Amino acid sequence: MARLPRFILPGYPQHVIQRGNNRMTILHDENDYWVLWSTLRDAAQRFRCAVHAYVLMPNHFHLLLTPSEGNGIGKLMQYTGRYYVQHANQRYGRTGTLWDGRYRATLLDPETFLLPVSRYIELNPVRAALVGTPDAYDWSSYGANALGADDELVTPHAVYRALGDSDRARQAAYAEGFRVPLSQALVQRVRDATNKAWVLGEDDFCREVEGKLNRRTRPQPRGGDRRSAAFRRALAERRTAPGDGP
Repeated sequence: MARLPRFILPGYPQHVIQRGNNRMTILHDENDYWVLWSTLRDAAQRFRCAVHAYVLMPNHFHLLLTPSEGNGIGKLMQYTGRYYVQHANQRYGRTGTLWDGRYRATLLDPETFLLPVSRYIELNPVRAALVGTPDAYDWSSYGANALGADDELVTPHAVYRALGDSDRARQAAYAEGFRVPLSQALVQRVRDATNKAWVLGEDDFCREVEGKLNRRTRPQPRGGDRRSAAFRRALAERRTAPGDGP
């Protein structure tokens, strides 16, 4: 089956995941983390992508980023993937694939989902039981977004900047958002949209994207597809069953 083209609109944020092949470990020690972090930083600058949130996990990484150009994210991921594979192969004397196919991504509505997805990303180490709180994990954007730590990889989004009139106020408001746990429904919705490459947004936003790209942004509802042969057969059987009226 041919791969559908990605939903790409310059100026719109996307949630991106890249996993190790068969969920293998891709980051073994601090040196590996530094190499991947610095490669992402350089690629973001080179290909004009603003990274708003990220987390580097032992066997995968997440990014929340906005491209300035249509091919920016693809170039960033290609550059990062190739450079880090070279590093890993040379350091560990390995060959073959490192990544689990192409990266997965979802275009999202920043007004509704930018902050929840940012929290979803930065809570990954907590959900994986690597740490008890997001501030205890060194390799995510939580330190920059919530604590004001210097992080050259992070560029605040306008939605984040609207949280307050000063850096300290924005950081405090952002950290406050972590007091309320993400619902399991939201976590699952983010996962489904990203893994299945659908747009993450409510009806109005999805229709806006459909109008710009002339593509369906959401899966068709199940059970009511009148073009389905199975649906037509079932309907015909109900109409001809004994006891049915005219």
